[in-house]
Amino acid sequence: METSKKQIIKMIEDLPEDVSVDDIIEKLYFKTKVDAGLKELDNGKGVPHEEVEQRISKWIKK
Repeated sequence: METSKKQIIKMIEDLPEDVSVDDIIEKLYFKTKVDAGLKELDNGKGVPHEEVEQRISKWIKK
């Protein structure tokens, strides 16, 4: 398994040459949040699909 440092370096290397620092920070933030969400799911802390549908149906009025 790659270290976080190696993953981040590869992610940055894959970006276009003219990428801005703000774009890099945005990508890092997104990756951090996705990784945290996946870790929660691995630990059984996710919200079941049916519950999500119930929650969303309260927000959407037909």
